[in-house]
Amino acid sequence: MKQPSEMSEREFFAFMGRRPSLVVGKPSFDKVTVFLAGYATHAERHGGPDPLAGFHEWLVARRGRDCNHGWTGQILHIALPHGWEDISNLPPKDEQRAIEALFELLNAFLAEREASVNNQTSA
Repeated sequence: MKQPSEMSEREFFAFMGRRPSLVVGKPSFDKVTVFLAGYATHAERHGGPDPLAGFHEWLVARRGRDCNHGWTGQILHIALPHGWEDISNLPPKDEQRAIEALFELLNAFLAEREASVNNQTSA
């Protein structure tokens, strides 16, 4: 198994999605999204690309509508179409669905971005 430092962003996030408790302790949608936002900020701050650049816009296009929420709210709209009360206190079933949806959507986004980069470099 690769070490996290040897993984692509997509591989690392897939690893994290399978075992979010290794990174955030008791997993919650709120903790996981805060970790990802911090991860992205750290990357930018230290000269790397923001791994989440364009994610919000991609989610809006996928959902087919925008609102005043950031990418975290867009994911909740997709995962929990019935709505939610408090992002930091989701019912366990909603918490699990939101985390699963987050990593499914993030993987799809990164796969599309990788394919786009590969198409540009081969053209």
